[in-house]
Amino acid sequence: MHPFLNRRDFLARTSTGLGGIALAHLLATDRARAAPPIRPRILPGNPNALRPPHFEAKAKRVLMIFCSGAVSQIDTFDYKPELIKRHGQPMPGGDKIITFQGGQGNLTKSPWEFRPYGKSGKMVSDLVPHLGALADEMCFIHSLTGKTNTHGPGENFLTSGSTLDGFPSMGAWTTYAMGSENDTLPAYVAIPDPRGAPQSAGNFWGAGFLPAAFQGTDFNASQPLRNLERPSVFSPETDRATRDFIALLNRRHLEKFPGDSELAARISSYELAARMQLSVPEVADLSSEPEHVLKSYGADQAGSPVKETKAAYARNCILARRLIEKGVRFVQLFNGAYQTGGEGVSNWDGHKALADQYVKHGEVMDQPTAALLADLKQRGLLDDTLVVWCTEFGRMPTFQAGASGRDHNPAGFTAWLAGAGVKHGFSHGATDEFGYKAVEGIATVYDFHATILHLLGLDHERLTFYHNGTERRLTDVHGHVIREVLA
Repeated sequence: MHPFLNRRDFLARTSTGLGGIALAHLLATDRARAAPPIRPRILPGNPNALRPPHFEAKAKRVLMIFCSGAVSQIDTFDYKPELIKRHGQPMPGGDKIITFQGGQGNLTKSPWEFRPYGKSGKMVSDLVPHLGALADEMCFIHSLTGKTNTHGPGENFLTSGSTLDGFPSMGAWTTYAMGSENDTLPAYVAIPDPRGAPQSAGNFWGAGFLPAAFQGTDFNASQPLRNLERPSVFSPETDRATRDFIALLNRRHLEKFPGDSELAARISSYELAARMQLSVPEVADLSSEPEHVLKSYGADQAGSPVKETKAAYARNCILARRLIEKGVRFVQLFNGAYQTGGEGVSNWDGHKALADQYVKHGEVMDQPTAALLADLKQRGLLDDTLVVWCTEFGRMPTFQAGASGRDHNPAGFTAWLAGAGVKHGFSHGATDEFGYKAVEGIATVYDFHATILHLLGLDHERLTFYHNGTERRLTDVHGHVIREVLA
């Protein structure tokens, strides 16, 4: 073979090279035009120092209410007259749908009636009448879609934008971006259900690859201290003097290692833990709450196991309000818990006997959650607080073959927002005539996250953290703000 190129090969290779040069130029131009990432400036000695948003924010803080187990949209907020009309009939194409637990039975209407509420006339199920009464405060998104029909990955995806473990939660991203308005409480608090933790537990309030300072601190009204109590052998005076002496030693030690950010962050976390010895018991002590407040939440109920659980969850709702009042940046309140061997007993996973299970879960969740929303409004806290109600995915409009419950369904489900920056008494998007699949205003979880960050004054495309060779963000390379829901 001749060692030199012939004319044809020369032209072919030259054209390929020119194409590569042109592509490189276009990519460079796109990068130049793209807004640069915004990485918050983190002070090593005070990682939760207050930081400004990217642009004017509608909300200063977030209260996220997560219902574990996948709440059925069809039995709560997504009214489908055609499902009622076609009750007991096969779902068109249902035999071809592959779901989590197998075969589908017939279309099944909700065991609960729907009725209109408020000026908006929003149709809401009798399962949640207290929340229905507040429908004019809510902005419903009926067209959310997920990526998985499995609980753990679904919970991960809803909170972190990834179905995998080890990614930062939405609360961690928020506190990383904005810091805290309170230096005696954590910037991010997770309040587990009184029955236990969600299936993904630590992933829900974990920091992932973000610095550990931005992970959530979990406690609830029933177990508020988590080993923060002062040992009984020490008097309050001795305890204060000891902490002051340790602080002096820490400052001197830090002076010997200027610029050591890991040491500064560690000392900062210890100092916050010391301050929490005083602040957490105070904020979690509900004895100062008036009787009428406890009653409005249902925190005074007793007797049956359901009422006891409702009262404990109601106390968690009051704790959430108190944390919001104190300026905690991100509060995550859980309704429902993961429990092995007890399907549907402690969460909304209604595969087998949905009506029997949901009547209990509705009783626990409805009144306390509605009272929390009403209380926030009455105190003026909804003016700058965004309330987010969500679940990991929805459920099927059919009952499962051989059962009296609904299977998992990520193809179309409901969430709602309330408070700062969103429309009131408004519904966005829609599922099909049976409530199975999103067909109008389809929104991904990435869009959901982008919208929440936008209301906090954060650009989801620019809020990044450099990790493992790339600029990471909550919405990955996806997501658009759902502008139709913005006030």
